[in-house]
Amino acid sequence: MVSRKQKRVLRYVEEGSLLKLKSYLRKHPELELNFSDGRKRRSPLHLACSLGDDGLLRLLLKHGADPLHKDRKGDTPLHLAANRALKRGKRAYDDLVVPLQKSCPVAMETQNNAGVTPRDLLQWMREVQEPPAKDSSSTAANPEREWRDKLFGECQDEFFETFGQYDEDFFHDDIDTEDFGGWAERMRQEYHEKQHARAQRVAASRRPKGRKREKTKEEAEEEERIRQELQARFQMEHAEYLARGTRKEEETRLSRKRQYEEKCAATFRGESEARLGYADIPWPAPRGSVEEMVEVMLHGADRRDLPAFRKLLRRQQALWHPDKFSQRCGSRLEEGERRKILDTVTALSQELNRLAQSIR
Repeated sequence: MVSRKQKRVLRYVEEGSLLKLKSYLRKHPELELNFSDGRKRRSPLHLACSLGDDGLLRLLLKHGADPLHKDRKGDTPLHLAANRALKRGKRAYDDLVVPLQKSCPVAMETQNNAGVTPRDLLQWMREVQEPPAKDSSSTAANPEREWRDKLFGECQDEFFETFGQYDEDFFHDDIDTEDFGGWAERMRQEYHEKQHARAQRVAASRRPKGRKREKTKEEAEEEERIRQELQARFQMEHAEYLARGTRKEEETRLSRKRQYEEKCAATFRGESEARLGYADIPWPAPRGSVEEMVEVMLHGADRRDLPAFRKLLRRQQALWHPDKFSQRCGSRLEEGERRKILDTVTALSQELNRLAQSIR
């Protein structure tokens, strides 16, 4: 049964009220977000993905929303995010699929009731967009390819019923191999070509009907002016997109740093005697490498100010020293996860020591 507080969460997500939801979750940190409502039995995280709101998605993930939660048809939020990326393009992929995949990599391999994973959806869409082979007989002679095409056709109806029709002209390139710079350059060229063609059509529509004639100097200048205006507008929009991405990345890093410090204070300086499993330890990046953990710890520090940087580094070394960690938390560790916890603490301490030696 959905509670009154949970219904308010759903309302804020439907309205796209990021600030209201952030304030509400801060007032009610114990609120359970992994619930289902409505005929499709979708969670707030499902709803944020279907609406394409990356701000709400990141906020829900921060407060414990489960990326593996399934709706009535067995789809996780990542299934919905992958489908929206197929319809809307790389921006939707970066805003929705990437944070979900980083938060829970296993979600990319999670099957729905049709036995299809988000990775299958993205991969099959790419294969459908690939140009046919020059030798058409090779396809007919390949039973494995025929079986795969038949399987895709059967699953396609299931996806259309669940998500709706997707655009047929997306994903010409492999999303896993094209970096941001290449994508941005490709988008710039395509935009320029489309706007140049539009400018030519506008100029052609202003010519009097009849015998084809050469452009006058005034017409050529007008066409060039339109082209330059469109190019300048695209460059401005592209710069705004890059600035938005930079701000969002910085906000995410600061949020991780603040969350890490709060968890450290609650776990290491609190008076609680509760048992600690691996997930209860305030790791800076729970699913990241030790290098990523150190990056979160030291985010915002000015490495040019060596005395201040060394002081911060020594504080983290003392916090994660294996002996001191054992004295502080050893008696509270769950026996089944003790070795895994201590191994991670040791690796983290060694990485901090290596960094400290490199700046001497």
